[in-house]
Amino acid sequence: MSLLQSRRDWTGPDLAERLEVDVRTVRRDVERLRGLGYPVHATPGVSGGYRLGAGAALPPLLLDDDEAVAVAVGLTTAAGGSVTGIEETSLRALTKLEQVLPSRLRHRVKAMTSVLVSVGSEVTVDPAMLGTIAAACRDRQRLRFGYCDNEGVSSGRAVEPFRLACSAHRWYLLAFDTDRRAWRTFRLDRFDGKLVLGARFTPREPPGEDVAEYLKQAFYGAPHRYVAKVIVRGPAEAVAEQAGDSAALVEAIDETSCVLHVGGWSPAEITVHLSRIGFEFRVEGPPELAAQLRVVANRFLRAVGSA
Repeated sequence: MSLLQSRRDWTGPDLAERLEVDVRTVRRDVERLRGLGYPVHATPGVSGGYRLGAGAALPPLLLDDDEAVAVAVGLTTAAGGSVTGIEETSLRALTKLEQVLPSRLRHRVKAMTSVLVSVGSEVTVDPAMLGTIAAACRDRQRLRFGYCDNEGVSSGRAVEPFRLACSAHRWYLLAFDTDRRAWRTFRLDRFDGKLVLGARFTPREPPGEDVAEYLKQAFYGAPHRYVAKVIVRGPAEAVAEQAGDSAALVEAIDETSCVLHVGGWSPAEITVHLSRIGFEFRVEGPPELAAQLRVVANRFLRAVGSA
């Protein structure tokens, strides 16, 4: 069952090799699983094999220790409101999971969840839509949808979905736009209309060796009204960790200093980003940001009676 859950399709010989048994034993085990209620589908022929399908009822899932802990922590986060509309359902599922966890895992889960704090999220994605897109990414199935861009212009999009990402309280889809023949990122809260699933596709080469880094560059490259250039007296790696936002890009100068580029819709927004930095820095521009920092600095000094 663990193998059948790990990927979509298995051939009989592949399963036999992984389990170190013969093909006949695999067939017997599959029949036994079906008798227990697991919907294991088989296709005949040379290219045939086995696939775990969806049944009328949810059969027991087999999770290893790390998977069980990951699921429990994920449900805790969801119950805290990371995705709207599923808080109560997540709490019910978490309660059921905790009841069947072995003692050693229950202690691990409680240790992790006891230090998690929800500070509110602006994620407003529909969980049903999120699930449909995630399944399309997994199954390599084309998607069509209406989309409203930064300028407020709506258009139909046909894409080959690749990955979902959550950044700065928003969900994004990384996909290959087949009409524009280029990789694009789409904000899920800008989807307009019904999702339409299409035919399966052969996956393309990813847009970069490091998908997370590619997405960060893509987010930073989104249109911003203001883009600040700041010289920071701190190592690039530490500054990047503190900046921790998709609107920030860090370039090393040497081992002890770097250039921080921060995008935002207002100088006040950029000021919030800079407040996270625990190093001395100098603003190179724009002048509107320098003026905003002076206003904020004077306000803070007055607040502590130093001005």
